[in-house]
Amino acid sequence: MTNPSDGDYALEQRLRAGDETALAELFGRHRERLWRMVQFRLDRRLLGRLDPEDVLQESFLAARGRLTHFQGREQMSAFVWLRLIVLQTLVDAHRHHLGAQVRDAEREQSLGHVCGLQTTTAALAVQLAGDLTSPSQAAAREETYHLLDQAIAAMEPIDREVLALRHFEELTNSEVAEVLQIQQKAASIRYMRAVRRLKEILRQIPGFQEERYDG
Repeated sequence: MTNPSDGDYALEQRLRAGDETALAELFGRHRERLWRMVQFRLDRRLLGRLDPEDVLQESFLAARGRLTHFQGREQMSAFVWLRLIVLQTLVDAHRHHLGAQVRDAEREQSLGHVCGLQTTTAALAVQLAGDLTSPSQAAAREETYHLLDQAIAAMEPIDREVLALRHFEELTNSEVAEVLQIQQKAASIRYMRAVRRLKEILRQIPGFQEERYDG
């Protein structure tokens, strides 16, 4: 479980007592990180169609209606609980906006989808392809995306998740451990291994700012 700051701990105690004001304060405190998660995991077909702010607004309303759920999860930190609700809201948004398109799109693209949400492999590939720096590489971004998608798919699933959570969602090591239900030491070891593997992948593709992935 994440060890919250004194401020978060006091707010969590109020939240467990059903205080909606505490929910608003906690949501505001973590809003930037929650927005980052939505932006990272948003299917690229919905860019420009689905505003992350709308997802967060729906998530806040959902959290307010599920306060009793948090009260019954003594071992879960408030941030991880909020992130879970935002993730569920994003899944619902994907299903609503894509619907029947998902099956047809999967026949044409290498993107994978799980429960209406693009996979971590696809999200990582999209994010990394967006880091290309030169105009010539930008023109070849689609081809590079598919190369990255294939290379990242070869990583162990849990290593991909650790990399996504630590580097792109910017969770702490203890939060990653809580989300994935593993020991903190294991989360740290897997993150270092995943970063090394990622850098090996990026060295094969010119134009990346490798220093961004020094962990």
